[in-house]
Amino acid sequence: MHPAADDPHTRTALEGYRAGALRWLAGGLIAVVLAVLLGAVAVSIAEDRGRPLPLAGMVVVVLVVGGVVAAVAGLGALLRALRWHRALTAVPWQRGLLRIAGPAIVAFEPEGYDEWDPADEPVRLRLVSTSVWRTRQVQELDGGEVRAAPVGPGQWVLTAEGLPTLYGARTARRPR
Repeated sequence: MHPAADDPHTRTALEGYRAGALRWLAGGLIAVVLAVLLGAVAVSIAEDRGRPLPLAGMVVVVLVVGGVVAAVAGLGALLRALRWHRALTAVPWQRGLLRIAGPAIVAFEPEGYDEWDPADEPVRLRLVSTSVWRTRQVQELDGGEVRAAPVGPGQWVLTAEGLPTLYGARTARRPR
């Protein structure tokens, strides 16, 4: 079997994921720079007028906090994409069906899975995405064919034909 990273769709999906991470990182850094510039302009105007600009301090604080959070999220996504790429160079994709079991809980049934065999269990996964639109994209794949690959202990990556990105998931504990 060929490593998953050799697949052209995988390369495209990883690039899409990286592009999103870079947008978050760049947006966060731009917000922090704008906050510094706005703070400098607000101080200059306040010195000239003799009184502070209303809400300028609040806007600066919101830009700094939001920018730092976005930059950290983007950096984390970049590191995750690098880790996924390394893992996907060592393992092949496993094809199978995706079953939705809850808002962010899915079950991956690899090829050869026998639902009538009590010893054969699907891989139960919990999506790690925090965005509603990404979760809904995966939910729309219910019953459809997907590709999945383990990228670490208890960590998986999912994708399907036509999807522009990868989705991370962790193994879920089975309800008792």
